[in-house]
Amino acid sequence: MTRTDGINDPYETTNRKIHAFNKGLDKNLVRPVAQGYGYVVPVEIRNTVNNFSDNLSTPGYAVNSLLQGDLASAGVSVIRFVMNTTIGLGGFVDAASELQIADRKTDFGETLSVWGAGEGAYIELPLFGPSTQRSTAGLIVDFFTNPLTFATIEDVPERYVPPVSKGFAGLNNREKFSDTIDSVLYESADSYAQTRQIYLQNRRFELGENSADDFDPYEDPYAQ
Repeated sequence: MTRTDGINDPYETTNRKIHAFNKGLDKNLVRPVAQGYGYVVPVEIRNTVNNFSDNLSTPGYAVNSLLQGDLASAGVSVIRFVMNTTIGLGGFVDAASELQIADRKTDFGETLSVWGAGEGAYIELPLFGPSTQRSTAGLIVDFFTNPLTFATIEDVPERYVPPVSKGFAGLNNREKFSDTIDSVLYESADSYAQTRQIYLQNRRFELGENSADDFDPYEDPYAQ
């Protein structure tokens, strides 16, 4: 059922178990690997990997913008992809941003929101972390709506490039925002509740769905 604070979490018992798994995985694997990645690999190289990963996602942004009826954003995404793939050396250089062509990141979860689909229940996914039923459906559909999925799936070596680049980008982000993430996971009174609160607040802000009773996403609801 939906609580008075606007959080719909009927699967909290299961979610907490998955959160405990994700937290243990972060503590014993992801965090130390991210720290090692940040220590060994210069930040300039890590940023180019992030640029490359973002560029691979850009065709999907264009498709979702079209599905949302946002032709302008779809056109911008196409322009960014062409520019970054060509003069940006395959996407390792964000040439479009340097030319002040801002990106428009979106996903099928947002497309569903534009179409009027409800947020659904909060769920925490193994490995992927916090989500909702709507965003989870969008995550699955996004795999198929990105044209690059089908362009690389038959080429055995190349088909691993997108997930591998996303993995390294994730490690870079884990290292880059380590202070904030560590604070939430290891210093809050209830890391599950605060993770849920931060995710829902930020996601609703992205989609323009903030409720009238806004709350501070970084306020620990269980702190004494």
